[in-house]
Amino acid sequence: QLQLVESGGGLVQPGGSLRLSCAASGFPLDYYEIGWFRQAPGKEREGVSCISRSGSNTNYADSVKGRFTISRDNAKNTVYLQMNSLKPEDTAVYYCAADLQLVCDSGARRLGELWQYWGQGTQVTVSS
Repeated sequence: QLQLVESGGGLVQPGGSLRLSCAASGFPLDYYEIGWFRQAPGKEREGVSCISRSGSNTNYADSVKGRFTISRDNAKNTVYLQMNSLKPEDTAVYYCAADLQLVCDSGARRLGELWQYWGQGTQVTVSS
């Protein structure tokens, strides 16, 4: 069974950067579309970004477009989320998710309930 482990979260000042990693084990990651989601206290889960199996197709929420970049290294079984120009409203627990059948587009990115495998999450806090 595919297992996902996120890392790279932490405390950063507004305007700073973080790079999150999602490491997979159990199956080759290139079988799966990967998505990043986040959930802040008292708010609904938000689909942040997704990337296709080959990495050739990506999709971003408007709230992060131009600031976040998703990428993958299938040889390392890892997907990354580079987050720049961070804002306090980016504070949340960030989760990666994987699915064998989905295709990364705006619909799949938004609908977390469609994704089969989930990591445990990593906390990102943006505060001065």
